[in-house]
Formats: sequence, C-alpha cells, structure tokens
Amino acid sequence: MTARPNILFIMSDDHAARAISCYGAGLNSTPNIDRIAREGMRLDRCYVTNSICTPSRASILTGTYNHVNRVTTLDTYIDNRLPHVAKHLRQAGYQTAMFGKWHLGEGKAHQPTGFDEWSVFPGQGEYFDPLMIGPDGAEVVSGYASDIVTDKCIDFLKRRDPDRPFFMMCHHKAPHRPFEPHPRHRHLHADGKLPVPETFDDAYDNRAAAAAAAKMRIRRDMTYRDLGLAQPEGGAEVGELLVAGRRDRKIPDLSAGGELRLVDAATGETHVFTDPAELALFKYQRYMMRYLQTVAAIDENVGRLLDHLDAEGLTDDTIVIYTSDQGFFLGEHGWFDKRFMYEESLQMPFLIRYPGVIASGSISDRIAMNVDFAPTFLDYAGAPVPNYMQGTSLRPLLERTAGEDWQDVAYHRYWMHKDDFHNAFAHYGVRDSRYKLIYWYNDPLGETGANHGDEPPEWELFDCVADPFELCNRADDPACRDIFLAMLDKLDAKMAEIGDLPEHDSRALRASLGGI
Repeated sequence: MTARPNILFIMSDDHAARAISCYGAGLNSTPNIDRIAREGMRLDRCYVTNSICTPSRASILTGTYNHVNRVTTLDTYIDNRLPHVAKHLRQAGYQTAMFGKWHLGEGKAHQPTGFDEWSVFPGQGEYFDPLMIGPDGAEVVSGYASDIVTDKCIDFLKRRDPDRPFFMMCHHKAPHRPFEPHPRHRHLHADGKLPVPETFDDAYDNRAAAAAAAKMRIRRDMTYRDLGLAQPEGGAEVGELLVAGRRDRKIPDLSAGGELRLVDAATGETHVFTDPAELALFKYQRYMMRYLQTVAAIDENVGRLLDHLDAEGLTDDTIVIYTSDQGFFLGEHGWFDKRFMYEESLQMPFLIRYPGVIASGSISDRIAMNVDFAPTFLDYAGAPVPNYMQGTSLRPLLERTAGEDWQDVAYHRYWMHKDDFHNAFAHYGVRDSRYKLIYWYNDPLGETGANHGDEPPEWELFDCVADPFELCNRADDPACRDIFLAMLDKLDAKMAEIGDLPEHDSRALRASLGGI
C-alpha cells in the first residue's frame, strides 16, 4: 500500500444494483464485479442526485449538484473550463485518463479536459464498431464497445509512468438502451424464466399522477430495436413512433381478439401472440434477457482489468470502484428506464476495494451520494478538497470511522419535465434511512429539453421500510402528518445547505397542516 494510491473508477450506464449478483436479487451472475465487493465494501444506500446520464456524470466529475454545475438535463452540457476532480488530481501529480462514455457534450467547449489521455464515444455511442473521438479527431474502432473500452484502459496501464499514480475513468456504454449483446452472450437467459417483479402489473393507484403518465412501460413503450426484433415497414399500423424525427417505433400492445407476429432480427424466428398478457411477459423476458446479456460483457471486462492489476503487482496499491451513473427499473412497476426518485432508479450500485484499508466483505447502509465521489478521490490522494465541492469524502464511511453525525439525507432533483421520450415529470425530494418525501413541482422552468404541461403540483411520502415497493403514498394521511413535517424540515434544510431554490412554499404548507 502506497501513500498515494492509484484510482481505477469503473462506471457502467443504467446498471441496476439488482443486476449485480452480490446485491442478492438472484437474477444473474457477475463474479468479477462481485470480487470487488468480496475483497472490499458494498454500499447499499448510495444515491444519485439526478437519475439521468448527463447530469449524474457532471455531479460525479465536479462534486456539485446540477443547479451549480448547470448540467440539469440530457440537453445541457458541461462547460469544460470548470474545475473538476481529474484536473485537481493531475495538478497533484496523477496521470489521468478517460475512456468510454463521456456524454457531457462534444466540441471544444464540452469535450474532456483535465485528462492526459482520452477517447470517448460521441453521445450514447454504438455497441458495435463505434465511432470514438480523441484529441486527434474521430475514428471508427472495430469490435464491441465493452471490449474496446477495456482494451484502451489496459493499453494505458501498460504505457503509464510507473513512478506516478494514475486516475483512470473506465466508462462503459452498456447496458444502456437499446440493448445489443455480443453474440458470445446471446445464449444467456434465453429460456424465458427470469422472475417477474411483484409490481409488474402495477395500476399506479394512490400515487402522484406522474407514475401513470410516464412513457416507460414495458407493455407499450419498448421498441422493436430494444428487443432485437425486426421492425416491419410501414407507419402507425406498425407502432407508435418513439419520438418525432426518428425511425424507431414501439411494439404495439395487443387488443383482445387480435394477433401480433414478431420476428427475431438475428434468427428469423417468428413469435405469434393472441393474448395481451402473454405478449407483455414476452416483452419483459426479452428485455431482461438482452439487458443481462450486455451486463455479462461488462463483468468479463471488469475481470480483465482486475487480472491485469494482479499481473502487474498493482492490486494492493489501487483503489478500484465499480458503480453505475444511476439505477434502472427492471420491470418493477411495469417499467424500464430511470428518471424517477423511486428506489430502483435512485439507488446506484457502489462497490469499492482498497486492500489493507477497506475491510474485505464489508457492507454499509449509511447514506452516500454521487457528489461524494470526487471529494473521496481527492481525500485518498492526499490532495486538498476545494471548497466549491458540495459532497463529502466517504473515507470515514469506508473505513468505519463515521460517527452518528454522518449525513442522514440524500437529495434528488429531476429537471427535465415531460421529456420527449418518457414524459417524466419534474420533481425533487429527500430520502433518509426510512422515509422519502417527493415534491412533484411539474414545471419546466425554462430548462433545455423540458416541456410545458398543466399538471398541478403533488406531494408523495413513503415509508421505505413498511412499504419497500413504494405503493402507498402517505402524504395526505393524517396519521403521518408529523412524519411529513419532519421530512419537510429535512428537505428545506438540505435545499438551504446546497443552495437549491425551492418551488414549494413551506410556510404556507405548514400553516395549512397546523404545523406552525
């Protein structure tokens, strides 16, 4: 163990904790990712501050919330003149590198800065033979994205200066939609027997209107491409357009008495459906199969990186982190995608190994957030944590020295009201160790990529212990009034602490509830 450890930060895109076997859901096997947890720590309450790709990545890099870094939606991009963790680490003597998915904008104003080497996908990138952009321009790289990113990481490690520590961000595109597995994994989970979540047939009763309005239902909002099916030629009779200006269409739902034929794009096999319930389960199984197949490639490549560290004698001197930019719905509430503050979307998997410092096989249920990552890296590197960063170093949590005054609230804000793809409503809220308070303010506030609507604001309150699937909104329950007011106090305090401006009027609300 050295005084200044190397830092290998591996991040995937949309990888739900339930799709990592060490989290215990039993869906799939990820032995290499699990190795990080087995030899280090698993965090069970690591939360994202805005559950979509671009804003989350900005918070990870800068250690700030989105109202500060101004990367609030998928259509806002980072100002690459801003300071961030890689720049600080490079100033402290680290070699810095970024390979894979950047998704914070392209061109001179937004491309990666602060990295000695970088090669990234434009936008989402492609799974096969992707275009990659670097300081010298763009090139098509033959192969599969997860393999290519890892190849670039290993090549950098082989060429690094062995006398200086490194900070490397290995950013996988997978398992982002549309899910395109490598042929070597297409046999996995093909038996159609993956367990169906208890809430798959959720009717969205006793919830805010946002739940029913969201366009991310497996039954009716997945495209032919998502499920590896051949999209027929035609117009509306083939299916609803995913979004105006694109060719992708959604697989239609099946009306009673109707028939639908779906053709596997790879094998030509035809599936015929006359039962809407059977079609819905086919879509779920097909979605999960392809999603988990793309995860398998990530796991293999995590293994390649860990093996390389072993072979080069770097294991004891390297902090290894595996995480995702946010959570993801895997059929819970009938959904795919993320965006919402509901638990499956809010929770980020987070596994970390640092031999001799972080106890092997340890688990933490203390609250952590993605704004905490940058301060943590700087802390372990022995570099100053600048006062513009709003997160807290996780080192006391990781080393089991955190006291009772450790942060007890996670804050989330989704700004992209009624986005074109998923119609998710704008909201913010807090989650503590038991309760979750959400305010659906339902206003675009002029944010790029957000749309107008006439939906009235709503509150939601959930008891995440008694109601882990978040099926019963208790915000209007008189028996929960004191809990509501206590969580409102926590929300107000957190927003004041980080400088985010509320859209709710707490004074008027408390007066109406008799809480003043």
